[in-house]
Amino acid sequence: MAVRANDGSWVIHFGVFEADLRAGELRRNGSKVKLQEQPFKILAMLLERPGEIVTREELRARLWSADTFVDFDHGLNSAIRRLRDALGDSAENPSLVETLGRRGYRFISAVGFHDSQTLLGEPSSPKIQSLVVLPLENLSKDPEEEYFTDGMTDQLITNLAQIGALRVISRTSAMRYKGTKKSLPEIARELHVDAVVEGAVMWVGARVRISAQLIEAQTDHHLWAASYERDLRDVLSMQEEVTRAIVSEIRVKLTAQEQARLASTRLIDPDAYRLCLKGRYYFYKLKPEAMQKAIEYFQQALEKDPAYALAYAGLADTYNALAFFTVFPPREVVPKAKAAAVKALEIDANLAEAHVSLGWAGFTYDLDWPAAGKHFERAVVLNPAYPLAHSYYSLYLGALGRSEEGLTEAKRALDLDPVSPAILHYVGVQLYLARRFDEAIEQCRKTLEFDPSFTPAHRVLAEVYAAKGMYLETLAAYERYATLSGGGPGSTAFVGYALALSGQRSQAFRVLDQLGATSKQRYVPALSFAVVYVGLGENEQAFLWLEKAYVERTNSLAYLKVDATWDPLRSDPRFADLVRRIGLPP
Repeated sequence: MAVRANDGSWVIHFGVFEADLRAGELRRNGSKVKLQEQPFKILAMLLERPGEIVTREELRARLWSADTFVDFDHGLNSAIRRLRDALGDSAENPSLVETLGRRGYRFISAVGFHDSQTLLGEPSSPKIQSLVVLPLENLSKDPEEEYFTDGMTDQLITNLAQIGALRVISRTSAMRYKGTKKSLPEIARELHVDAVVEGAVMWVGARVRISAQLIEAQTDHHLWAASYERDLRDVLSMQEEVTRAIVSEIRVKLTAQEQARLASTRLIDPDAYRLCLKGRYYFYKLKPEAMQKAIEYFQQALEKDPAYALAYAGLADTYNALAFFTVFPPREVVPKAKAAAVKALEIDANLAEAHVSLGWAGFTYDLDWPAAGKHFERAVVLNPAYPLAHSYYSLYLGALGRSEEGLTEAKRALDLDPVSPAILHYVGVQLYLARRFDEAIEQCRKTLEFDPSFTPAHRVLAEVYAAKGMYLETLAAYERYATLSGGGPGSTAFVGYALALSGQRSQAFRVLDQLGATSKQRYVPALSFAVVYVGLGENEQAFLWLEKAYVERTNSLAYLKVDATWDPLRSDPRFADLVRRIGLPP
């Protein structure tokens, strides 16, 4: 009786071999290989579950009936030996069938599944032009090792995303499906992808094992599966081997540059690798305390491996984020971000993340708009599937008043990251900066449907309401923003601004007093005072604090030319002068 693979396929290929499970034949480069029935049945069982252990007990139950009186151990060992001879495999250094002590055997090569159409020379699956890598499963079940599994997922996404002919859904959208009960076809429909990669990771001591499978999304048909095990030092080359196997299976043609990038791996210090993954894990939390921990882990990684470019890129991202969230004055942290990004590019000139960090610092801190633009342009060429490169480039273009170009970049990011509230939010920002206020309101509401607690969307919604003169709605949205963001100085200032617009001047002045008291304890951006004063119509004070914000290099000042918040000051010559000094065209 023929054994059928789990996905319903009868023909399975691996390397130069092809196993026809229905006919019970093994072929090498199309020519039949002589193999007895028992060894072939063992091969069929191993191919049913590539990367998994098939125990000796399972083989006995399936292939040796209870009433057969044979020396099982001798019979099994003999069958395995004949199988290896047919495959040209070695017990000592296996590339196909691995022995696991007295436990059983495991098929360790990549396999491709094909249905009966393959026998007629027809393609077995539709062309794959887009995919998502779902969060890999943490087989250790230890929550303390979740950072490692997430990091492995990130790296696989990053590797695949560098293939220009393939649209790969980004990390943020992929991670929303962690632990989901949704079916693969359902996920694929939501993300508009042709295929899904899923798998699992096991890390034990100095060894790491990853199993992965490629599934054609619409039919849930398995196209490829493989399992890899390496020393932790070789983890990057292992991940690139997985990438090459997937790319080969979906028949994507690599450019010479992409081939070189996938081949340019180096050994990495295992401790540095783990520390860098921990740094990214805490960075993605985007909370001040977590970002401080992220910096510590990135720095520890660099102590272990001073030539680790990704750790420098992580430091750059984190320092820039601390300035963006006004945790520290920009002059304290942005120079550190720039230094880390420059060091990363000295080690790896093709690191898109570092170019994005320098682009962001270039227009929000250095006010060097031409240099910033070159970094963003380089980043989207190096990694066209990096959503933040497109999102931050869109903010740069929007700040310059190039709203249509900015909106195009924001939508490119959304195509790569379709269920990320942050990326949805950047589209709303562009519509606000372009003064397409009704569309901006609609986009903000879409973002909040995905995540009602996503604070930046409440802020942009409030800004749009203010621009439309809807002051009661402005106050309600800013109060919601302040509540969700923890009531920091920035959000408190916007509540004061809304109070002033709605005619509650005494309460707005109380907010100014509160900001003054807070500034004695922690950093309060000068722009926070300026925004309340512009709401009050106290233009002299607003300009005084805008000048202080210019000295501080508060990042929001980069949007001065297009942000409707500052419209009451536009007719004053001092405003045009400030816009000129920021480096923005008139």
